[in-house]
Amino acid sequence: MLVKFRYFGHYRIMNQTDAIDAFGALAQDSRMSIFRLLVSATPNALPVGEISRALGIIPSTLSGHLAILKRAGLLSASRHQREIHYSANLDSVNRMVSFLLADCCNGQVGNCAQILTLLDESGT
Repeated sequence: MLVKFRYFGHYRIMNQTDAIDAFGALAQDSRMSIFRLLVSATPNALPVGEISRALGIIPSTLSGHLAILKRAGLLSASRHQREIHYSANLDSVNRMVSFLLADCCNGQVGNCAQILTLLDESGT
């Protein structure tokens, strides 16, 4: 199954395999907490040490979780001197939501009013 959606004048496609990888990466308590922390920090990136302290995850364990989230395309990493800073990849978040809602209500947007209201209330 392919999902097409408009993104800055171009169509981007998320296939079902990519969606499964992304949702699978989030299907673990620590990784979900990491992702939510980074989404709440957007547009800023956080250094690994700050993520570790905020969530109480030891750096060696955190490293594995960050690698899984990054491999799934949910995080971006950048080096700042000796530190690596991570941020949520909001393009991936948009692609995941679009994947979930692409076939919602068989194209009858009025039937999706509750979902759209939730999105409006959250500021998206």
